[in-house]
Amino acid sequence: MNVSVRSLSKSFGTVRALNDVDIDVPKGSLCALLGPSGCGKSTLLRVIAGFEAPDAGRIFLDDVDVTERPLGKRDVGFVFQNYALFPHQTVAQNVGFSLAVRKRPAQEIRARVAELLATVQLSGYEARRPHELSGGQRQRVALARSLASNPAVLLLDEPFAALDANVRKDLRRSLRDLHERTHVTTLLVTHDAEEALEVADHIIVLKDGAVQQQAAPQRIYAEPANPFVMGFFGDVNALRGAGATTYVRPADVRIETKPFREAQTANVVDVRTAGPRTQFDLSLDDGQRIVAECNEDRARWLALRKGMIVYVEPVKSRSFDEVPA
Repeated sequence: MNVSVRSLSKSFGTVRALNDVDIDVPKGSLCALLGPSGCGKSTLLRVIAGFEAPDAGRIFLDDVDVTERPLGKRDVGFVFQNYALFPHQTVAQNVGFSLAVRKRPAQEIRARVAELLATVQLSGYEARRPHELSGGQRQRVALARSLASNPAVLLLDEPFAALDANVRKDLRRSLRDLHERTHVTTLLVTHDAEEALEVADHIIVLKDGAVQQQAAPQRIYAEPANPFVMGFFGDVNALRGAGATTYVRPADVRIETKPFREAQTANVVDVRTAGPRTQFDLSLDDGQRIVAECNEDRARWLALRKGMIVYVEPVKSRSFDEVPA
């Protein structure tokens, strides 16, 4: 099922959470709604689900206008950041809850629960209760529960935010594998650009309640629509020139110990190593500061130290019509 939103706006008092939003989520895609805290991504997800009513605009599921439909009539599954599991129920009861409410036969519920727990790698956990599970396991149960009724759209509101880094990475892979098996149209809210690039096949970037860009991950990284989008996917150098600003990622700054072509000279201000990458803080002749980055083999070969003079040139850069304030 494809998801489309047209001219959607939503305010809470004087705060404009969504401002004339238009999005298109392809059928069967795993789409990341990406942006900083307060940009409107969770509000957008809740409006699509039916938890919130828009002030203006329309919501379409498979080209059918569902704006006026109540939550229970939209055929969506929702996973909350805090899991929202029933603490007094077992894992099996939590997963099968929506089917029990619909009064499905007990045998059908047991079969569906077993299938879903196998899918999220929790077979054998049927009799446990939420307090007996780790955070990652509870989130897997929440995912299984949201899929129990075979929703056409799955909505995930920062489901991994409260988990530690290793568990998040494991669940990202699990989510991607789950999506490959089910092909349920999925919207994942996240503020983590790395997470979006890793799991999504479509990304929508929001800022201040407005869409900045929506495209495939490779395109959105290589061809950002504006400086905000470019900067959200990692550090960016802003090089001021005559009437224009050029944006360069640290990894796209060539750095040498001898002059080459039209390279600028720079002074090494600091050298930092973080795992396999080394960053160099550089001061250009015109006083601008930039960061260059390379892998550990290249850094070992360069052998740069504070105070050394080096030669730099952007090998790939972007410029935009508008420069943010």
